Amino acid sequence: MTAYDDLMAFQRETEALAQIAGRLSWDQETMMPPGAAVQRAEEMAAIETVLHARRTDPRLGEWLAAAEPADAVAEAQLREIRRSYDRQTKVPARLAAEIARITSLAQGIWAEARANEDWEAFAPTLQTIVRLAREEGAAMADGGDPYAALLAGYEPGTSPEEIAALFDALRPGLVSLREAILGTEITPPALDREFPEEAQIALSREVAQAFGYNFAHGRIDKAVHPFSSGSGLDVRITTRTAPHDPFNCVYSTIHEVGHATYEQAVSRDYLLTPLGQGASMGVHESQSRIYENQLGRSAPFTAWLFGRMQAAFGGFGVEDAEAFYALVNRVEPGFIRTEADEVHYNLHIMMRFDLERALIAGDLAVADLPDAWNARFLADFGKAVDRPSNGCLQDVHWSVGLFGYFPTYTLGNIYAGALYAALREACPDLDTGLARGDTGAATAWLRENLQQHGALRTPAETIRAATGQAPQVGPLLGYLGEKFGALYRL
Repeated sequence: MTAYDDLMAFQRETEALAQIAGRLSWDQETMMPPGAAVQRAEEMAAIETVLHARRTDPRLGEWLAAAEPADAVAEAQLREIRRSYDRQTKVPARLAAEIARITSLAQGIWAEARANEDWEAFAPTLQTIVRLAREEGAAMADGGDPYAALLAGYEPGTSPEEIAALFDALRPGLVSLREAILGTEITPPALDREFPEEAQIALSREVAQAFGYNFAHGRIDKAVHPFSSGSGLDVRITTRTAPHDPFNCVYSTIHEVGHATYEQAVSRDYLLTPLGQGASMGVHESQSRIYENQLGRSAPFTAWLFGRMQAAFGGFGVEDAEAFYALVNRVEPGFIRTEADEVHYNLHIMMRFDLERALIAGDLAVADLPDAWNARFLADFGKAVDRPSNGCLQDVHWSVGLFGYFPTYTLGNIYAGALYAALREACPDLDTGLARGDTGAATAWLRENLQQHGALRTPAETIRAATGQAPQVGPLLGYLGEKFGALYRL
């Protein structure tokens, strides 16, 4: 066997163990009894210790030095393994295990604090997590910017400065569109009745199938914060329900199906290798957001969904498909990021990006986070935060140590804007299928041009290969302006 063969055999075992660790996390959020949290934290720390030892094994360095790639796929495998090895060898095993243990415990602490509206119950845990994240970032940065090092774990090849520049280019257009919409007298009515949970879950399964989710290799469960987990042959999603808001369930499901079908579509040739997953979290978000928004909230698809809603719930106070489309795309400032309309959503992300950069830099203390959050939210959204679950306790990300993750949501929207423009050009009859609840033309194009390739290309190369251009904010702003300009008669 060659050095490359030995390396890939070792790596496949590491990838398999990482999938097991992911399944433990999935179980913790869906099935695990609450009394098991302390033991699960130790289990997560133990498996992270094993994974860290494998990811920093000196033999990796030897194999990487000796391996001779035979083709572009092998070159990409080596690129991804080398990137991980370079990062992981800078992080002490003790620190990796401690982060795994604390963030496993923190999920339950966060969920309870959120349910009880008790920021003080979560603050000490978050302070520990921020301290550990700073230490991890500093170790990987090797004298550079710790936040940049953390960000690179989710979006390789992108710097905080580049993201800030994209956000600066995007914000004026969003604010202008927001002000124009809120300045009109058009206000789609809100739903005002209860929607049974069982019917919501049944509808979510139907919608998931409409977007090509393969239940032979997946399942839907409930969680406090919806997520997708796994890759290859076992990709699971979660959703949530709200008695008065079935859209929460439907669109959370569509969003997570975007993530999951990406993973399910990656070439089986890459199974249990570094290429057998999404290219980055930004590229991942491009799939979830284009499924949820450009496709799932389009006029033709919502016309089909209106009929399925009627079948599931009977009459629910919406006159026709046109009114339903306006309701689904209602623009209104709200506290919750995951429930935000397309115009406001990225403003939520920009706020979190600035706050977490300040936390990691040490410019913002954890104790001061609620005040900083509330002041920024009031300035950006014109509303005063009324309780912690509508403020800095609403998202799970910081409790599990995902610093650097938030900006990839807006990167995903920017990528999705470019992908949608290319998709519409390639599939001029797209709306005909969507009106029947048939997303096949769109999902086939995305599978062919992006999803099947996994992490073969870098994130920027992935988007350029699919769209023919580098990521830029113009297509997203153009899409939003055209859609909401028509809806609100601007």
